[in-house]
Amino acid sequence: MDLSHSDRAQVLVEALPYIQLYNGKTVVVKYGGNAMISDELRKAVISDIILLRLVGINVVVVHGGGPEINDLLKKTGKKSKFINGLRYTDEETMEAVQMVLCGKVNKNLVMTIIRAGGSALGLCGLDGGMLKAVRRRENGVDYGLVGDIVSVEPKVILDAIANGFIPVISTVAQGLDEETSYNVNADTAAAKIAMAVGAEKLVLLTDTRGLLRDPSDENTLISRLHPSQAPALVEEGVISGGMIPKVDCCVEAVRGGVRRAHILDGRIPHSILIEVLSHAGIGTMIG
Repeated sequence: MDLSHSDRAQVLVEALPYIQLYNGKTVVVKYGGNAMISDELRKAVISDIILLRLVGINVVVVHGGGPEINDLLKKTGKKSKFINGLRYTDEETMEAVQMVLCGKVNKNLVMTIIRAGGSALGLCGLDGGMLKAVRRRENGVDYGLVGDIVSVEPKVILDAIANGFIPVISTVAQGLDEETSYNVNADTAAAKIAMAVGAEKLVLLTDTRGLLRDPSDENTLISRLHPSQAPALVEEGVISGGMIPKVDCCVEAVRGGVRRAHILDGRIPHSILIEVLSHAGIGTMIG
């Protein structure tokens, strides 16, 4: 759709108060799903992140890399195994996770940001003792080398921001209870990092429109959710499956001092800009 000069000016005018509001503040973006796989969506996300940084908003990117891990395991003849939505991680799988997340995916994302005119620094949870975790033990279920984060040291992230970089973080953590690295959930890591750096917003990019009252009907979007409403919606079955940990992360972040958390549809180009710099807002806002 072609915009007139007047329409383009109006878009910029609408963005101004939000630029002023968030100038110097931090937004943590958990980047994953189709937004990582599709070239068009990846370019849109990267341009959103760079634009936010250029108008004075600090952006921290936390990423996953499930499809790439699956591909590497498949090439080595190892089958991916999931328990309650989490990847069962034995020592061989952990090697693949660390290689893919801290290496290929992280550095490719950094390179993409730099090629698009941004300034990025690739980090993993092991750098500077950033993420520390213990083995997940839940109702006797063995997840292997899957960890629950118990502490975040934000110094390396804050130093990167202070030096003008966009920190790009892969979610591998140092074990506190064992001499090993742990595979940690990227949504959870993003929430913990958002709290540790004093973020204004946490944005989770997903492959759904947001939290839906009826998962089969995208017109039933719940646009705003107060943290206190979440338990009842879980009881009703409105929040179910993979949406439970996402909402839990957002609720934890808001209760931990993050002003707003958002579950956004990463399939919509420039969904981050629409949410942060416009009146419209999309997805589900928690806070």
